[in-house]
Amino acid sequence: MRRLTARKAGEVAAAPSKSLRRKREPELTIVIPCLNEGETLSACVAQAFRFFHAYDVVGEVLVADNGSTDGSPEIAEQAGARVVHVSEKGYGSALLGGIRAARSPFVAMGDADGSYDFMSLMPFVEKLRSGCDLVMGNRFLGGIGRGAMPRLHRYLGNPALSFAGRLFYRAEIGDFHCGLRAFRRESILDLGLSSTGMEFASEMVVKAQLGGLRIAEVPTTLAPDGRSRPPHLRSWRDGWRHLKFLLLFSPRWLYVYPGLLLAALGLIGFAFLLPGYQTVGGARLGVHSLLFAGAAILIGAQLVSFGLLASVFGVRENYWLSNGRIERLKRIFTVDNGCIVGGVMLLAGGAGAIFAFWNWAMAGYGDMQVESLMRITIPSVLLGSVGLQLIFTTFLIALLSHPPRNTGWED
Repeated sequence: MRRLTARKAGEVAAAPSKSLRRKREPELTIVIPCLNEGETLSACVAQAFRFFHAYDVVGEVLVADNGSTDGSPEIAEQAGARVVHVSEKGYGSALLGGIRAARSPFVAMGDADGSYDFMSLMPFVEKLRSGCDLVMGNRFLGGIGRGAMPRLHRYLGNPALSFAGRLFYRAEIGDFHCGLRAFRRESILDLGLSSTGMEFASEMVVKAQLGGLRIAEVPTTLAPDGRSRPPHLRSWRDGWRHLKFLLLFSPRWLYVYPGLLLAALGLIGFAFLLPGYQTVGGARLGVHSLLFAGAAILIGAQLVSFGLLASVFGVRENYWLSNGRIERLKRIFTVDNGCIVGGVMLLAGGAGAIFAFWNWAMAGYGDMQVESLMRITIPSVLLGSVGLQLIFTTFLIALLSHPPRNTGWED
């Protein structure tokens, strides 16, 4: 294949002739998000074209500019890249704009700061050719150059967030936030990605895993970036945004498991303290401790309720596929069962309240022993509250289980 200059290569990729299109369609688009990356952008574009030439891959380089004021779009065009302008601010917005504008079935993404080696993309392409939908780079396997990643990110942020991603989603990905990755364009667009910021990296992996896409991982390297200015990344702000997204799409770890743990601890404490005072390590625990145990049960039940509702909602909105566990829960938490069990709890709580009131009446509506009264009213309030919550939760589950309403007009 005759070697072309970067400018000529860009022109062929961006506007191939009819004869070239008949012979070989573009296979790969390398999308580079850009916001004032004039120092390093030209070298990144040139390296991307060298990859195409070296491995005989037909493709294009697309720079998704996010409002640069340093002449980056002109630099990219002079280097041979196609430029698309994305007005909505944010790393995720720029990438989404670039992915949508790509003309190839495969897309690779990498930063414009020179930290990722586009010449190492061939293993990514081979994985895509073999049937994978998303191929992630792993910098911890490939090697991180001296000074390429802050210690906070290398030894705490990335390992912790990647561990959380593996734990929450059972995704065998060692580096959730590697910026060099490749994927099938249509498969990723079908996920409905919407994050505008740095958490876009987590959203892609999470939704691909939940959607049942085939994910692979290959080693890659990270070099110190070539910019003289600080990076756009803000450690604590963007780290929190990643963690927030990981929790958002994992109802089990956000709601259900903490709720079950809290409710279990509350039940143990409640059963221990309900009969009377107990002494633990020299501390005498009474009805005030019983009240806190009851609150733990109530909050735990609420968290589990939120988890059930979020799980059913996620299936309805196609965020994740239904599974046997969710279907079993829907069969258990029916409106009928909820009304029966919740109704019994309400009646028991009401009976306890009536009994407490009767004792008060027998005392002439005067002063009573607070301890004995609270050991009746606390369980009564708890039963009534949890019972009412159960009833309303099952009604909402039933509503969310209905198929989406068809808003189209019939012919």
